[in-house]
Amino acid sequence: MAVIENSKLTIVGAGSVGASAAYAALIRGSARHVALYDIATEKAEAEVLDLAHGTQFTGASDIIGGSDLSVVEGSHVVVVTAGAKQKPGQSRIELAGTNASILERMMPQLLEVAPHAVYVIVTNPCDVLTVLAQESTGLPPERIFASGTVLDTSRLRWKLAERAGVGTGSVHAYIVGEHGDTEFPLWSKATIGTVPILDWESGGTPRMTTAELDQIALDVRGAAEKVIQGKGATNYAIGLSTARIVEAVLRDERAVLPVSTVLSDFHGVDGVALSVPSVVSAAGAVPIRETSFAPRELELLHASADALRRVADSLRS
Repeated sequence: MAVIENSKLTIVGAGSVGASAAYAALIRGSARHVALYDIATEKAEAEVLDLAHGTQFTGASDIIGGSDLSVVEGSHVVVVTAGAKQKPGQSRIELAGTNASILERMMPQLLEVAPHAVYVIVTNPCDVLTVLAQESTGLPPERIFASGTVLDTSRLRWKLAERAGVGTGSVHAYIVGEHGDTEFPLWSKATIGTVPILDWESGGTPRMTTAELDQIALDVRGAAEKVIQGKGATNYAIGLSTARIVEAVLRDERAVLPVSTVLSDFHGVDGVALSVPSVVSAAGAVPIRETSFAPRELELLHASADALRRVADSLRS
């Protein structure tokens, strides 16, 4: 595969997440052409107009959009953000029934006009929806995956960088598993530079304790709820992380990102979409099978898989 020339990204859903993803993609130059599709005509057209007014300042990318499916045609990547949004106090899993129905109706229509695209599911609960969408469409698992814990990982790295007194780019740590309540940090592989996380001390900064790391993990897990309580939705950071995933595909980067694919015999996990470090390229996303887990982490991975399997099974019945 190679860098996709004259690339086209379509974002489905012109709500706060979709519009923020389109804004981030324009600002970052993620794709040559950006399209925003939503069945709410006025909303889609207004968001596109607002974004188009600023394209003098965003480089070579352009934007179109509306409520006609034709805007999706020719897409190399389709990002799905459409669905009911998470309310304060509501878990991502509680969204599953409503958003599964929306996706079930939408995916065949999108595939008809963009049959060769890579599909990225951002709508929550993204892991469960990815399993159901992959089963219903028959797409290869690498071509339909969720944004997963890319954002959660960014939250984790920000917290660790702040505590350690380094730039976020120097923190190497991942959140894996469900994008939600059963997610967990892969502490056994976490480093700052080349230094294991619990061994880091620099410039008078004391070493972190396991209790401190546990609290950081809790803070990361509850970060979305805190934002939702304060402003009603999370949108900027998920928009940026979505743009980053899109770039890895369109530029054939082979970037390692913790996206969520339907796993097959991954450390004993089958038929469930979970986030693990994966190689993201123009071909899509492929989990890195060589990723190792400490015994306790492997238990948590299976617990996360079991929780999501129960939700998916309930929606199939």
